[in-house]
Amino acid sequence: MLISILFNGDGFSWALLAGYLVAALINIFLSLPVHECAHGFVAYKLGDPTAKYQGRLSLNPLKHIDYLGAVMILLVGFGWAKPVEVDMRRFKNPKTGMALTALAGPVSNLLLALIALFIANILNYVFPGYGNNTATTVMIFAITVLFFIAQINVSLAVFNLIPIPPLDGSRILNAFLPDRIYYLLMRYERYTFIAIFALVYLFDDVLGGVSNRIVSFLSWLTALPFAA
Repeated sequence: MLISILFNGDGFSWALLAGYLVAALINIFLSLPVHECAHGFVAYKLGDPTAKYQGRLSLNPLKHIDYLGAVMILLVGFGWAKPVEVDMRRFKNPKTGMALTALAGPVSNLLLALIALFIANILNYVFPGYGNNTATTVMIFAITVLFFIAQINVSLAVFNLIPIPPLDGSRILNAFLPDRIYYLLMRYERYTFIAIFALVYLFDDVLGGVSNRIVSFLSWLTALPFAA
């Protein structure tokens, strides 16, 4: 995403670049901790206190940030944090518990995107951006940042829902697989991460298209209360 801003065919924009970088940093220090904390919280509610014992039920970014994943967010608009450890043996129904725990992360990202777009619509409604003064410039910049926050959160949700281990989508899909296949995939999930990068590289346009459609829908949804 950063590369597309830097090499935009319509011309380079410092304001757009600054808005994206601010949004990316907010997502690194807020959205990633929320994502991981959501995993830990749902696991805790379903009977696994591992995340609580490890201090991961916290929004403190220092407990969650993975530096390579943070750099990826800055460069391409999606990345990852340190995964929350989950002991599925503590769940009453291990496969279902694991699926619900995994789903909590992407859902939290979609909720954050919804909130960001709703605030952007409030700002646009209260201060529609007429004129050419400092207040207008600040408001437009704030709306730009909020839009990028939403876009990155949706990208995080879509990325994590890819059904390849160790991403959340694989744990959701595995809830519907026979136990024999489920545990076989879990055993080899550490070796499949390279496949994720290959998939993202090959299908970047598809993933980007899905993310853009979701952002467009959420933008439309959050704009409904302000429609004339």
